[in-house]
Amino acid sequence: MDDRDSPAVRRRDLLNLSAAALAGAVTVAAPAAAAPKTPEEGAEVTPPEDLMREHGVLKRLLLVYREGIRRIEGGERAPAQPLNAAARIIRGFIEDYHEHLEERYVFPRLREAGRLTGTVSVLLLQHRRGRELTGRILTATGRSRGARAAHPLVADMTAFVRMYEPHEAREDTVVFPAFREVVPAKEFLRLGEVFEDEEHRRFGPRGFEGVVDQVADIEKALGIYDLSRFTPGE
Repeated sequence: MDDRDSPAVRRRDLLNLSAAALAGAVTVAAPAAAAPKTPEEGAEVTPPEDLMREHGVLKRLLLVYREGIRRIEGGERAPAQPLNAAARIIRGFIEDYHEHLEERYVFPRLREAGRLTGTVSVLLLQHRRGRELTGRILTATGRSRGARAAHPLVADMTAFVRMYEPHEAREDTVVFPAFREVVPAKEFLRLGEVFEDEEHRRFGPRGFEGVVDQVADIEKALGIYDLSRFTPGE
């Protein structure tokens, strides 16, 4: 076993990660110039593509919650440190950043165009409910609370997963395509730059990629990083 994969190192790294998720790469980083981009990296990322890849981060964090649920329901102790680190990324990257972009730039333009107004109202309500659930998950995993607190934690994580799977699927397949239709091409390109600038302002030069690395560290600590583990046997 590589020393970097030992349980002791993983525990130490998760302690550091949990702090970093609150005050580091899911924290507001000091303004810094982004590193020079290669031609491939310089390709414009459109607003829907930006939002959808952030949904990819959320999907991976939902898998972390599912693993926590599986372990607790199987009689194991709640993996509090990885779950807390995941919840901190959800708070800092998904709720405070990603959903902020949706609420400031996407939903108002749909409402102004008279498109998907009922759906937008539901999505906004779900954002609020999600923040409530995240607050409770952060509290439950922030310190040892014993087996008695495991059942509410499972209930909150289950509710979060159940709500956000259809939430992000509806946005990817209905909301973001409609957003593209109602925004003029010039403004669409400008918003892509706005999204990128905000990403680097909040999360530093590595931005999205740095957050993905943090999620990968959580997955490795839980033993769910290896993609082949999810392949069914013959």
